Amino acid sequence: MDTLLPIAHQFANTIIRISPLGNGLINDTFLVMADLSPFVLQRINRKVFPAPDRIMDNLIILDRHLEQKSGAGVKLKIPELLKTITGHDFYQDEQGDYWRALSFIDNTESLETVSNMSDAQQAGFALGHFHRLVSDLDPSFLHDTLPGFHIAPDYLSRYHQVLAQAPKQPTSENTYCAGFITRFQHLVNDLEAAKQQGLLPIRIIHGDPKLNNFLFDRHSRKVVSLIDLDTVKPGLVHYDIGDCLRSCCHNFESNHFDLDICSALLGSYLSEGGAFFSEYDYQYLYSAIQLIPFELGLRFYTDYLEGDRYFKVADPEQNLQRAADQFRLCESIMAQESAIKVLIDQLRIQ
Repeated sequence: MDTLLPIAHQFANTIIRISPLGNGLINDTFLVMADLSPFVLQRINRKVFPAPDRIMDNLIILDRHLEQKSGAGVKLKIPELLKTITGHDFYQDEQGDYWRALSFIDNTESLETVSNMSDAQQAGFALGHFHRLVSDLDPSFLHDTLPGFHIAPDYLSRYHQVLAQAPKQPTSENTYCAGFITRFQHLVNDLEAAKQQGLLPIRIIHGDPKLNNFLFDRHSRKVVSLIDLDTVKPGLVHYDIGDCLRSCCHNFESNHFDLDICSALLGSYLSEGGAFFSEYDYQYLYSAIQLIPFELGLRFYTDYLEGDRYFKVADPEQNLQRAADQFRLCESIMAQESAIKVLIDQLRIQ
């Protein structure tokens, strides 16, 4: 951690301790204990985000938008972007890496799995509340920090390019993943086609609302913050909803999709987000729930074939296993299609 001291000193004069924070697959994140107050230090992954300055622009616009709403029923604390000692919004080191500091929200914790229905309801409410807070922010004001992100047809095209060049590994998981993609590759067009037809509008999305990006108060067990805002950008809220459900409803032991958690989370989301939902928004909810695990499995498998260029791995087979898990989760969703659609209809009536 000594190598981080000169960087941390860009944001505070006295540094007491630096320790790793979280288990994200993209950025490097650290908790810095400083003389005045602790803060979060992050290095933006330039391989994933080729234009870090655009991320910073988006965060500044988001901060200003939410500041205007402070005191008007805002129920989430968004981490504040901290300036360097010299008054800049970020620090760029000699290697060209971008570092930024964010306020640390104390007495909170992130979860890896939903332990009860209240957790699911809290996650759903927080995501819906975030979407409602930014529903009047013009999407054209924000940069697209990840061009092509969630554009599933492009992921499929990339997969076919990589597959043509990658050596074939005749293992059972390889065969399963490749076969699953072949059978269900038509799914990639569902949401993008609806967007192109004007049925689903472009709004502001979080971009990565998996469960561990929600901060829960340690005492009340209520969500108080939504973090990791690098992927905030124009997009379809269906991507966020599908990804949140994918993360929260996934039983990692069985790769089963938990319909009870889905009901609690989606119902709580719509208590906030339903205010701006159209008939088409409801109509494409199931497509989103089904698509996102397929899309993520496709991305994991492509990255495995490419030699793990995007997602961090602890062993050479990890992305292959991640892909297989997502495809089995997708299978579980497909097996419950009728029940999920009935649930959506019931929530629409309420």
